[in-house]
Amino acid sequence: MSSVFGRFVVEKSSISVLSPLNLSSKQDSAIGNFGLPDYGGLMVGSAVYSDKEPLGCQPFDGDKPFRSMSCHPTILLLDRGECHFALKVWNAQQAGAAAVVVVDNIDEPLITMDSPEANGNADGYVEKIQIPSALIERSFGESLKQALKNGEDVMIKLDWRESVPNPDQKVDQCKSQCINHGRYCAPDPEQDFGEGYQGKDVVYENLRQLCVYRVAKEIGRSWVWWDYVTDFHIRFLMLIVINTDLSVDKIKKCMGDPEADVENEVLKAEQELQVGRGSRGDVTILPTLVINNVQYRGKLERTTVLKAICSGFKETTDPPICLNSDLETNECLERNGGCWQDKHSNITACKDTFRGRICKCPVVNGVQYRGDGYASCEAFGPARCTIGNGGCWSEERNGLTFSACSESQLSGCQCPEGFHGDGHDKCEDTNECKERTACQCGGCSCKNTWGGYECKCKGDLLYIKEQDACIERNGSKFGWFLTFVVVAVVAGAGLAGYIFYKYRLRSYMDSEIMAIMSQYMPLDKQHNNEVATEAQLLRQSTSV
Repeated sequence: MSSVFGRFVVEKSSISVLSPLNLSSKQDSAIGNFGLPDYGGLMVGSAVYSDKEPLGCQPFDGDKPFRSMSCHPTILLLDRGECHFALKVWNAQQAGAAAVVVVDNIDEPLITMDSPEANGNADGYVEKIQIPSALIERSFGESLKQALKNGEDVMIKLDWRESVPNPDQKVDQCKSQCINHGRYCAPDPEQDFGEGYQGKDVVYENLRQLCVYRVAKEIGRSWVWWDYVTDFHIRFLMLIVINTDLSVDKIKKCMGDPEADVENEVLKAEQELQVGRGSRGDVTILPTLVINNVQYRGKLERTTVLKAICSGFKETTDPPICLNSDLETNECLERNGGCWQDKHSNITACKDTFRGRICKCPVVNGVQYRGDGYASCEAFGPARCTIGNGGCWSEERNGLTFSACSESQLSGCQCPEGFHGDGHDKCEDTNECKERTACQCGGCSCKNTWGGYECKCKGDLLYIKEQDACIERNGSKFGWFLTFVVVAVVAGAGLAGYIFYKYRLRSYMDSEIMAIMSQYMPLDKQHNNEVATEAQLLRQSTSV
């Protein structure tokens, strides 16, 4: 006899108390399995508790009877007990509540608030619930109710942004895990879509075993089902059916077409039979939608399910369908999401995501912007000046354009020559004449212009800007002067070369001649050395 272990899965969202400060905290809450949980979003509202109808099992009197102490949405606190969770939420929605928080009435771990739709007593209101709901622990709920009874303004935040994990942008296709167009599914047995059996094989085999039992029971031989389940893993399935004398046609008719876009009567009946009807609450075993290994909670409706799936993507990897205006609010449209923006070039660091927005300096036409994304972003690279002038100052006057962006620099802004300023917002003309930084030659007259200056020499002289000097304008005089200078330079160079050559050559020739002559005849210096040597030898012999 083997043991079987099971557990109830409770999917959670967070609930935070923003005020009063003495209650400020962050707690877990169980997401209700009906209505529309705001996957990927959050809600801030004022908590309200009704002393007249604390359970919410009866419709509330009046049109929007709850008045919060602020302009925020109303989040209604209700006590658990006496009726279905969904009925409480429905009555609260009819009274104008934006969300419902149910306070547990016993001290126990959180449980999932399930839907009563399977028992047929919901009168259709479950499908009409359009607000989110959550269950909180008794101790936490009692502290909130006490603060409200004391007249305090209790602000709480319901947060579903991390209810579905968002590990990466990888998306596993699971179309092969279902039959009847996604109505009945099972997880992949090997947890690998590319290996072994698929989830739909599991569902189909479960359906076959149910039909084998039905057909066997009809002919009064229900024990034959045991033969089937004992041998099906070692023998061909249809061969087992034939050997048990069961009608193959009846079994196929019972199973129906798994590819048809219709409900399967056998599987639907099994779902209805798996709904508990105890006084403590329903325990329902239904096909479960799993997103990133987390069970989905809420209405099984395409838009709501799509929102839950979109919340599972890592930010900035959201597919385009998740950024549809019908699913999410583009936070970049209001004050640019608080991010940096260049209005002149229509460039922004705000990137919309399903769960909100991020501020990140963009890449535009191959040009990378750098910065914190909130207060500043600066173009970087050699092509930065082609986009919005690199965020630098630029101005045009009288057909002249000046820019503080230089393509020779990878970053930064610097006012061009003739201007001064920060280079980003402003560059002002520099008055070279007033500051005496140019046109300082004798007798010159200076006139300041935008981005430069005009300098005139007296008489017929010509102003040379690079040397800040005046020269003769007459071409012949200037030509003769230039020729004289060139000839003088050439003559001086030739004379210096001749003197150097003559001295060097003469010294070299003298040394060569001396070396040759010393080989054939004694020179004066050599002869004197020989005489001195002989005299020294004679004195030495005499003394001996």
